[in-house]
Amino acid sequence: MNPKSTLMKILADGQFHSGTELGQTMGCTRSAVWKVIHSMQSSGIEIYSVRGKGYRLSSQIELLNSEKISLYLDPKTKQDLQKLEVHFELTSTNAHLLEAVNVSNASGVICLAEQQTSGRGRRGRAWVSPFGGNIYLSLLWRFAGGASQLAGLSLAMAIAVTRALRESGLDAVEVKWPNDILVSKRKLAGILLELSGEASGPCSVVIGVGLNMRASSAEMETIDQPWIDLESELGRRVGRNEMAGRLINHLLAAIKVFEKDGLTSFLDEWDGCDSYAGREVTLLLPDGNIRGVVRGVDSSGALLLAQAGEMRRFYSGEISMRAAGHENSVMDQSS
Repeated sequence: MNPKSTLMKILADGQFHSGTELGQTMGCTRSAVWKVIHSMQSSGIEIYSVRGKGYRLSSQIELLNSEKISLYLDPKTKQDLQKLEVHFELTSTNAHLLEAVNVSNASGVICLAEQQTSGRGRRGRAWVSPFGGNIYLSLLWRFAGGASQLAGLSLAMAIAVTRALRESGLDAVEVKWPNDILVSKRKLAGILLELSGEASGPCSVVIGVGLNMRASSAEMETIDQPWIDLESELGRRVGRNEMAGRLINHLLAAIKVFEKDGLTSFLDEWDGCDSYAGREVTLLLPDGNIRGVVRGVDSSGALLLAQAGEMRRFYSGEISMRAAGHENSVMDQSS
């Protein structure tokens, strides 16, 4: 077993544990324990050391556990779920599942990690992934119809995430086309889709979800846009395993509906939580900026923009959307 994982399971209670106790439990010397702790501190995990008491985390944490997550899964979800993986550390949950695409025809695989060392966001941006507070989750699903039939999938998955959040008690949640989950215009979660396969033949898609559950300003200081975490917004603790279970339930249920009906079944919900509906925005395109008023999305997930009496359609691609007048601000940098 990974010595970091073993150590973290002991320290997760937030209490002090002596070097001797840790060494006995881990089957190594106190010196080896110190080296593991030093390595974890270097990666950003706050572990305190007090002479005469030992080592402890800055606070108690709830580690992700596949058996505990399964307790919150619906019976239908369990039927559609082929595999549930929980890792201590990965470069990226999306990257991990994309590797699986190359060696099997798996579908219905969920991967979570306590920490990502190279988490990815849309358009090649990094996703800040501190240890043990947030949720980093990816779903691998195989479609028989081909990539050409997946237009609007990211919007359907955004609706699935909002359903899970509302089930947790967060009512004031909005979506920002095409992939951001917002509260009071601050980013709470993001979605990244990565495809592998043919346009007209069978293909696999990996859907990554990053959700800010419990995060400190120090951990998130490199983020260059307004953000919020779930527990701060709700004003209470939220079980990470329970939240992971809710996300999995809604993601799998939504992807099954999308597989059958496309985006059509999600359009009314999208209209009800569209953060920029009716607002004037600027689209930042590779060849210049375009300003117009958002009029929702069509059945393919394209953004509808009213401009000079004309309705134009835009697909996500390399587009960023900003509120008009905020083109040069850091707001909405992820989209």
